[in-house]
Amino acid sequence: MKKKILISTGGTGGHVIPATIFYEQLKDKFDVFFVTDKRGCRFLNLEKYKLTVINTPKLTANFLLPLNLLGLFFSIIKSLIFLKKNRIEVLISTGGYMSLPICMAAKIFSIKIYSFEPNMVLGRVNSIFLRYAEKIFCYSDKIVNFPKKYLYKILLIDPLLRKEFYSDTTNDKNEINNEINLLIIGGSQGAELFDNKLKKSIISLSKKYKLNICQQTSSINKKKLEDFYNQNNISYQLFSFEENILKFISNTNLCITRAGASTLSELTYLNIPYLAIPYPFAKDDHQFQNALFYKNKNCCWILKQDDLTDDTLENNLINIIQNKDDYLSKKNSMRNFSCKNTWNNTNEKLISVINEN
Repeated sequence: MKKKILISTGGTGGHVIPATIFYEQLKDKFDVFFVTDKRGCRFLNLEKYKLTVINTPKLTANFLLPLNLLGLFFSIIKSLIFLKKNRIEVLISTGGYMSLPICMAAKIFSIKIYSFEPNMVLGRVNSIFLRYAEKIFCYSDKIVNFPKKYLYKILLIDPLLRKEFYSDTTNDKNEINNEINLLIIGGSQGAELFDNKLKKSIISLSKKYKLNICQQTSSINKKKLEDFYNQNNISYQLFSFEENILKFISNTNLCITRAGASTLSELTYLNIPYLAIPYPFAKDDHQFQNALFYKNKNCCWILKQDDLTDDTLENNLINIIQNKDDYLSKKNSMRNFSCKNTWNNTNEKLISVINEN
């Protein structure tokens, strides 16, 4: 009989997408279940997974209000019932406050817990349950605020990528000239700032180079962006977070992006040089630490949002375009970083760990 595994996720795409990769990696060897919250459902094909929705009150300053505590209590009860009914043997938690009740229930039943931390700062729920976790899957053993006494629990894996990324040809164009195919990625939250703050720099850049824009945006801002690009005669494509990004990046030679862990790992694997503008309000400033991890490996450039003006953005982009040696150096570093990242290598490591004992 196959071992029964539960993957817990929810919230933003940064949590949900890695959970779907764990599912695809493990589904052939194990009986895999899925728990998410309502927010996570929008990133999932609801017909593809054995999916159960368990909502959790958000961990805010008002968390200790009676209604929130009551909501957490019922979430734990629902989690206990689910784990017992389905005889779950292993829990893989992708972090976030939505994993709190299922992790608490798993601890009560002494179910093996494996955590996942793709960021370069240890998340709060992962920190709470670190002492109870068998292992924690990470991309680095230099995570900020990681307790030294638990370093032995870190299991290093290559950045998780959706399977279709491995069959896609990585970007082998080794130069950037007068035609700039610029990809703009705002992340699962839509990055309204990107929809508005980049406009003047884009207009200025379009007067110096042949510019083709491919931009991720939300449905709320789509019409405004269409009008902007049409009025300024700039070639563009717009897409949502839910769409397959591979359709839009085949000719990309430069990217402006937030610094979610999944996005940076995908761009690095696909060999697309990028200017990271980390979201400054992410918990514990983890997006900056994510970007710094890749910058220290010579894979990207960083511009802090506090320093983001029309002039600084334009100057950064022009410096990248004109400094061809640095551009090529970034691409070479990306290749070296990703050369051992294969679907099969990750698959073998995950299965081996879960089958231990």
